[in-house]
Amino acid sequence: MARTESTMLALGTPAPDFQLPDVVTGQTISLGTFAEKKALLVMFICRHCPYVKHVEKELARLGQDYKDSDLGIVAISANDAAAYPDDAPDSLKAMAMELGFTFPLCYDESQETAKAYTAACTPDFFLFDGDRKLVYRGQLDDSRPRNDAPVTGKDLRQAIDTVLSGGTPSEDQKPSLGCNIKWKPGNEPAYYG
Repeated sequence: MARTESTMLALGTPAPDFQLPDVVTGQTISLGTFAEKKALLVMFICRHCPYVKHVEKELARLGQDYKDSDLGIVAISANDAAAYPDDAPDSLKAMAMELGFTFPLCYDESQETAKAYTAACTPDFFLFDGDRKLVYRGQLDDSRPRNDAPVTGKDLRQAIDTVLSGGTPSEDQKPSLGCNIKWKPGNEPAYYG
């Protein structure tokens, strides 16, 4: 497990489109799925990572708290499932069901979507405004496994609430920290490492 920080993609970057299967419903999810929403949160997560396990209940709470709001949410797992079977679609489906996710959890088998977003770690968060321009990328909150800080989702929730109320989040953003995305052999992107 390599501790890895977000790449901190430039604010204002347009959301890359994607076409990925939801592991629960089998439906294809894309940016267009969320066309009516005022904001879109794209989260890169997986099942086996201790950093994701540490915050998974808060991710489920986020989904519950914002399910009737103007925020669209999609979670994506891009890990190499051959090397990490816990992150294979069937296992991800079980995770989504166990935690009661109210948002799609997609599997990025080619890892091209993760590359397009410059995702580096799990969890990694990207929040886009109504024009699908990046307004927040960074941590959920200050909590990490073994640091005793409570899991509140404070940083991400503040950014979401600011966007939903028509504002722009502060540019003072801390990177997320987690396990590196498990790239397939020879598929590591140039920005990684």
